[in-house]
Amino acid sequence: MKAGRSGTAWRHANVGRLLNNAVARFEARVLELMSDSGHVETRMAHISLTRNLDVEGTRLTELARRASISKQAMGELVDQCAALKLVDRVVDPDDRRGRIVRFTPAGLKWLDAFRRAVDLAEKEMRAELGRATMDALLRGLAIYGADFDTLADRDGKVT
Repeated sequence: MKAGRSGTAWRHANVGRLLNNAVARFEARVLELMSDSGHVETRMAHISLTRNLDVEGTRLTELARRASISKQAMGELVDQCAALKLVDRVVDPDDRRGRIVRFTPAGLKWLDAFRRAVDLAEKEMRAELGRATMDALLRGLAIYGADFDTLADRDGKVT
């Protein structure tokens, strides 16, 4: 049986696809703004690490869990970001056998540039969608994804 266009239209109009398209557009804009501000080294994979890294530092296993990738894949991202001098590994004071990944001073400057890029991309999105639509979108997404916030601790507080 041959599927007609209407039989596959759902693949392009379902909420998951629409959210994915919106995320791809938003993140591409953030990367463009980062590049414009002199951070040409930034790749989407690096953002997967840095968006999950607490400012005080985070263990590699926790970073991998938050990003939903293997420890080996996260280790590679940490190595890449360490080579860019954005992060380093330090001894975990609570478990001297373990290591914590943390931002370097240059990484903290990068993080501030990332915040500015995200703010500008959000401002552009708000201008395109309108205030009411953007406010409703943010409220709805916050409610819908609240239980899946990888930066929230066990009590639901964002770290």
